[in-house]
Amino acid sequence: MPQSKSLFHAEMVNEHGVDGVAYVKNGGLEVTVSSPITEAAGTNPEELLGLSLSTCLNATIQSLLKARGKNNQSRVEVQVDFMRESSGIGFFFEVVGLAQIKGMALEEADKLVKEAEKRCPVSKLLAGSQTVTIKTVEAAKE
Repeated sequence: MPQSKSLFHAEMVNEHGVDGVAYVKNGGLEVTVSSPITEAAGTNPEELLGLSLSTCLNATIQSLLKARGKNNQSRVEVQVDFMRESSGIGFFFEVVGLAQIKGMALEEADKLVKEAEKRCPVSKLLAGSQTVTIKTVEAAKE
């Protein structure tokens, strides 16, 4: 059985946890990272996860809209909360994605968002998590 060929390969490095710099190898993106519970400047895993999910899911929604000949505007907002386990030992992320498609009935938009969630690589990665929820919401009226 032939191996699938990677369409894109990236290598990221973090050597200092949430106190330093994380970067993409070979001259790519470099970001200062910091703990979300301090005042230190920088980004953190919560923000990076939210950006990754919102970007991937919205790009997938837009791809599905285009494939259907539609030019509706879509928007995905992801809220990530850093939570302590109820036992007091350990932490987890509570993730809520809010997807909307302007000019589309909520029921139709929800079907498309659910399809996008099944296709988006980041959504697939998070599938089955009890702390990740994607909701379709009514687009704001202009």
